Amino acid sequence: MSDINSDQQPQWKLEQQENHYVISLSGQWLAKNNNIPRFSPKNLERIPAHQTLYFDARNLKNWDSGLIVFLWDIKCQATKHSIKFFDKDLPASAQELLSLLHESKDEGPIKHSSPFRPLYMIGEWTINGLTNLGITVQMLKEVIIGILKSLTGRSYMRIVDLISDVQNAGPSALLIISVVNFLVGAILGFVGAVQLRRFAADAYVANLVSIATVREMAAVMSAIVISGRTGGAYAARISTMQGNEEIDALKVMGVSIMEYLILPSMLSLVITMPILYLYGCFMGILGGLIVSIFMLKVSIIGFLQQSFGAVAFNQFVFGGLKTISFAIFIGVSSCYIGLKSGRSAVDVGLAATKAVVTGIVGVIAIDAIFAVIADMIGI
Repeated sequence: MSDINSDQQPQWKLEQQENHYVISLSGQWLAKNNNIPRFSPKNLERIPAHQTLYFDARNLKNWDSGLIVFLWDIKCQATKHSIKFFDKDLPASAQELLSLLHESKDEGPIKHSSPFRPLYMIGEWTINGLTNLGITVQMLKEVIIGILKSLTGRSYMRIVDLISDVQNAGPSALLIISVVNFLVGAILGFVGAVQLRRFAADAYVANLVSIATVREMAAVMSAIVISGRTGGAYAARISTMQGNEEIDALKVMGVSIMEYLILPSMLSLVITMPILYLYGCFMGILGGLIVSIFMLKVSIIGFLQQSFGAVAFNQFVFGGLKTISFAIFIGVSSCYIGLKSGRSAVDVGLAATKAVVTGIVGVIAIDAIFAVIADMIGI
């Protein structure tokens, strides 16, 4: 900088004195002045390997971290060229700071462009998928064993944990379940009223709303809401316990993680989701009823009679079994994602996000399987 005298400028010079090499340092080496010189690796090429590099700091004045960065760069280059770095002539505090630094800079992992190998990628995806499936089945088996043990009073599951999870997964989710299913039923009623009115089939709007709600929408929408609300919370909770080493502590004490953490979480979903499904059916049909009353001028009694005549009891049984399958999948997958997550705060958010995405995609995939099964058995 222009306001700095020339004798205060940081300067260095590499000289050969008799049989050794010396770097002379002079001036003020202050990083705030933004005038620290750079050291090129080419400066060490004329020094033979296994020689010793000395320093002359008699003319060195004020210095800070700018000097340390400069010396560390020389130290790393000297190590790379097999040159001994002798720092005993430097200030004592500079020697201590340099001793805390590695003799080589970490340049990070070298990224190699992997060739396009589709068969290799398909094989890797298949192996990873089968591995995750095997671990999930193993977890499900241990949960079933935990249920049998809880019936005999030999399980690590605490009733207070089960009640707390049931409260969080059931009553606390009634509001959002109500809103979502009511709006979906209203949308079905509106679409049905607009389309069926063209064919003078207004009376069948009740059939459309009731069958679509009981058979598909109530179960799927409730499962999606629970996956985003409760499944993500389970994954975040277990991931947080993983980061706080609480799970490690439970393992050291001999407590079964499956029975203590996963069993109450999954049982709470199995208990509450069929109830939420029935409640969602009621709210969905109510939404279709409200729309039909205002758009089609139908009576409440007529709408309900048409709905009860259209929906058989086996539709509720089928929807209930579907909902239990959703509950098992959401509970096991969310807890598994939480258990295999990392231990940092970022991993907690990633685990919650992955649990929500996996739950939603899994629910839709399971629903598609149930649709095929329903067609095969004639429901």
